[in-house]
Amino acid sequence: MLKEEIRILGFDDGAFCSREGKVPVVGVIFRGGKFLDGVLKTDVEIDGKDSTEKIVKLINNSRHKQQLKVIMTDGITFGGFNILDIQKVYESTGLPVIVVNRKRPNLRKVKEALKNFNDFEERWELIKKAGKVKMCEIKPGVRVYYQCVGMKDEEAREVLVLSSTRSQIPEPLRVAHLIATALVKGESSGRA
Repeated sequence: MLKEEIRILGFDDGAFCSREGKVPVVGVIFRGGKFLDGVLKTDVEIDGKDSTEKIVKLINNSRHKQQLKVIMTDGITFGGFNILDIQKVYESTGLPVIVVNRKRPNLRKVKEALKNFNDFEERWELIKKAGKVKMCEIKPGVRVYYQCVGMKDEEAREVLVLSSTRSQIPEPLRVAHLIATALVKGESSGRA
């Protein structure tokens, strides 16, 4: 049984219009699904390959690190197809990682889109390395899809349910989305 106020660090990126430049990635530290405890920010290249390095550095340099118990991300990509190596994040921080999606990812479409990159094989390996996509019912009739590393499925599902208090996604991801969108657009928007 997890503590109700387990410290969860949730990441989401801001909106972007072009295919070049940088996009903000915001991490929020939540105590379970109850309240915000801190905010972290970095920037990653749109369609780049620096999200893993930047997020690991952000976490390892954070004064909050010792209290964190799990990392949660909204999807496995930031800024388009800047793919997070969740295995490397886990190994480099010592913290389990849960990747969350509202809908089951269409890996066939992802693979086709990645073929537009010269390093298609390398990017596709990161997607495969994240593991099997599983389903979790966070509330009656409300499902999310997830991948995880560093923790058992039962624990990951418990974290997802515990942190989904105010919407159809976990609070750390909802709030990270609101902040990241506001940084880009001047105010929050979109489905959070």
